[in-house]
Amino acid sequence: MLALIEAAGWPIWFLIACSVVALALMVERALSLRRSRVAPKGLLEELLARRERQPLSYDLLDRLAAGSALGRILATGIRHESGGPAAMRQAMQEAGQTVAHELGRYLTALGTVASIAPLLGLFGTVIGMIEIFAASSPGSASANPQQLAQGISIALYNTAFGILIAVPAMIAYRHFRARVDGLLVLMEQQASSLVNYCVVAAERS
Repeated sequence: MLALIEAAGWPIWFLIACSVVALALMVERALSLRRSRVAPKGLLEELLARRERQPLSYDLLDRLAAGSALGRILATGIRHESGGPAAMRQAMQEAGQTVAHELGRYLTALGTVASIAPLLGLFGTVIGMIEIFAASSPGSASANPQQLAQGISIALYNTAFGILIAVPAMIAYRHFRARVDGLLVLMEQQASSLVNYCVVAAERS
């Protein structure tokens, strides 16, 4: 590994930093965007079953809001139930905007890494080309083979490493963006179901 870094030259350190950042962001988002953590299955059904048995306490709503992003939206809707369906929808929409912002956290940074990694690889390629031209400058009697080989190594390794970082980072960015969109649609459906249930329950009573 050290021999590879030495062959790639000093520009490789920028790409190594990008790879560390990209890996950290991918791991963090993979853990944070799990369905069980954001929108657990059966949460709405469990909440409505509890509501059928007894009034929901503030303590229960606080625990619900702290448990998951979906729980926060549903708890917000229940707290505004007395204001009618319009108040519930408005409150849950505002809570959903906050949740959407939190779910999209760090995705811009991951997309930025995917975008700049090839550029940093290109920068290393330029540095390698400068080394090559310096090795075969007109003022020298003959090309310096060692400097020429070093320039070629810098150019090729940086180009390859930049692409190697950019491809998985871009795949991860698009994957997590699609997951966020899917979770937001799911939570919007759950919120609408809660409003419809409360409207029907109010009509029955």
